[in-house]
Amino acid sequence: MTDSHSSSPSLRESWRSDLPASLVVVLVALPLCLGIALASGAPLLSGIVSGVIGGIVVGLLSNSQLMVSGPAAGLTGIVFTGIATVGSFQAFLAAVLIGGVLQIVFSLLRAGVIGYYIPSAVIKGMLASIGIILILKQLPHAFGYDANFEGDEAFVQRNAENTFSALSHMMQQVQIGAVIIAVLALLVLVLWNRPAFKKLKIVPAPLVVVLLGIGANAVFGALWPSLAIRATHLVQLPLAESARDWLTFFTVPDFHALASSKTWRLGITIAIVASLETLLSLEATDKMDPYKRESDTNRELLAQGVGNTLAGLLGGLPVTGVVVRSAANIDAGARTRWSAVLHGLLLMGFVLAIPGVLNLIPLAALAAMLLYTGYKLASPSLFRTSWKLGWSQFIPFLVTVVAIVTTDLLVGIGIGLAIALFFILAEYLRQPALKVVSLHGAVLTRYQLPNQATFLAKANIERTLNALPEGCRVEIDGADTTRFDYDVLEQLHEFSQTAKLRHIDYRLVNIPAAATTPTHQH
Repeated sequence: MTDSHSSSPSLRESWRSDLPASLVVVLVALPLCLGIALASGAPLLSGIVSGVIGGIVVGLLSNSQLMVSGPAAGLTGIVFTGIATVGSFQAFLAAVLIGGVLQIVFSLLRAGVIGYYIPSAVIKGMLASIGIILILKQLPHAFGYDANFEGDEAFVQRNAENTFSALSHMMQQVQIGAVIIAVLALLVLVLWNRPAFKKLKIVPAPLVVVLLGIGANAVFGALWPSLAIRATHLVQLPLAESARDWLTFFTVPDFHALASSKTWRLGITIAIVASLETLLSLEATDKMDPYKRESDTNRELLAQGVGNTLAGLLGGLPVTGVVVRSAANIDAGARTRWSAVLHGLLLMGFVLAIPGVLNLIPLAALAAMLLYTGYKLASPSLFRTSWKLGWSQFIPFLVTVVAIVTTDLLVGIGIGLAIALFFILAEYLRQPALKVVSLHGAVLTRYQLPNQATFLAKANIERTLNALPEGCRVEIDGADTTRFDYDVLEQLHEFSQTAKLRHIDYRLVNIPAAATTPTHQH
């Protein structure tokens, strides 16, 4: 696979787009990094560490031009229970280290090929479902209700609520100031792309949204204290008074934990789940890429493996490719992977230099940005297009959407894949396994076996053979077949007994005996 086309932009052409886009991704990533760390029961800065590593390290090593990596909401359950299982966050970091090394091994074994076998309908369903989840999960934050952490994607939340019950509870705890900021932010995001605002596009709309949120809350505090947003509804980044204090936020792994089988089991789990989420996100990001560039899945596993190895050594959460940040990156106009790298640098710089300013940002302003991204991902046009493609595409798409929204990403993808596989098999079974290649009236009918004569063809072969009229002459040729399953060989040879009883002149040509190896090459 290749990572560039002739239409791909050069670095000189793209930096004016990549720099503003990286700023947008930072604003999206910051609360997600903190929220995921909080939900995982890990130190808050561990999410930031992973965000920086996912941006700089993975961004430099990957050849995906638009995917952004960082801590993923899909792994919060594994992290939360994993820390309890191995006994400490330091021991958990040893498992992350193992996971990273295993991902590098997966890359060397070229396991990334799995990513090419995910049906398009399932990937589109994943994108739409994440968009719907963003809308449903961010609405409470837009109303000032923050019982659940930023970045949660699971239907059943850690606070015992679910996605829908949280929507009803938010109406009982509305912060009017937060609603006003969210509405104004959405207006800015929608209007910023209109021709009337063309001259202002040099300033990214999300930056305007953040400044608007900080300014509006300051005005509320000075003039209308009842509208002022409570501190719990602002970004809450740990503050350090000196460079030495920052060092206390980092955690190193407990290498003694490497002797425990629990640590290894957890490391293997992290490697598998993180790799699957990354491959899914990579496929989805490539589909959103306006330049239609295709990424090397094995190279991506290598980049993620190195990233997770460093995350384990430096005190970070597991890193994966993340659709939400990637979608925000694309929507902001990014053109190359330098946007992801710059986002990592900016995230590190902002956290070190201006944490106090970041802590003034209302979550309602950031929620508005994610609501807008969610609408773009789950646009009505995506549903209309899938509907027009027919039932075989629309049903797997819709089932994937519903399954992910009501469970979680990996379970939903598994259900979507099962439904898609059903339609693929149904279509395969409708195709004739024995193709008529010559018909000479009552003299002889010649059939050609397919290139792959697998057990899936048995039903069709059985129907064709049973429909043969008595006294006919039939020849079945396997000259073009490179694989014979034993089931098919047994079926073809056993019919010779039936053919004698029905007075059928039945011949098999270029077909091995059932007792021989079922695979041969011509």
